Amino acid sequence: MAFVMKCGGSTLAALPDAFFEDLRDLQESGAQPVIVHGGGPAINETLGRLGIESRFEGGLRVTDEPTLEVVEMVLAGRINKQIVRRLQQSGAKALGLSGTDGRLIEARPVTNADVVGLVGDVTGVNAGLIQGIVALGYLPVIAPIGIDAAGQRYNINADTAAGAVASHLGVATMIVVTDVPGIMRTVDGEKQVLPQVTFAQIEEMIASGEIYGGMIPKVRAAMACLTGDVREVLIVDGAAPQVLSRAVNEGNLGTRIVRS
Repeated sequence: MAFVMKCGGSTLAALPDAFFEDLRDLQESGAQPVIVHGGGPAINETLGRLGIESRFEGGLRVTDEPTLEVVEMVLAGRINKQIVRRLQQSGAKALGLSGTDGRLIEARPVTNADVVGLVGDVTGVNAGLIQGIVALGYLPVIAPIGIDAAGQRYNINADTAAGAVASHLGVATMIVVTDVPGIMRTVDGEKQVLPQVTFAQIEEMIASGEIYGGMIPKVRAAMACLTGDVREVLIVDGAAPQVLSRAVNEGNLGTRIVRS
């Protein structure tokens, strides 16, 4: 059974060895994990060191050519290979790719490209390439850089890329690994994880202030993964014991986000 997991680069870097060993065990048991990762904080840090300003519009990084060079270097180079190394240290078989390899992620400019620059929307995913890598016994680790027919590269939001990859693979549930146990609600003075929420409930909780601060972009990012064939997104805490095995085999942890 294939499943797509999305994780931020900084979250993955902080995860314990047990998380990667759990992924290895899943792979050995016949599950077919596919990872799509981000790397925003590492990109910001590298841009800062190079004296390039980070700017965002509507949650998207404003991307000119010099910024795109850094985005590709950090995502497809540093972060991607760091994840592959950790997986291999755990005994898993992993292969790192960027969306430009084999035209894995085909893209076109977003509608507000005049504002955000070289940011792309996904127009196609080479699902056969991913399935071929999995058939060889490797876990694909995908950096969200897209490419068009003319060879132009695009910075793709990792959540958008992950949702597109899951949809093109026909995966119904996507797992978003974060550093929180799920979406929390205060009940009788105690914080509890909500087992399931709809888009409407999330908007209500944001409006009421129950979802606030850094949790808002995490939740909105998870909602962005619900595209095409993806029917639900499961938010889980990567530091929880055997979190992926439990998510895949039991499903009774974290928060499920459904459209309605």
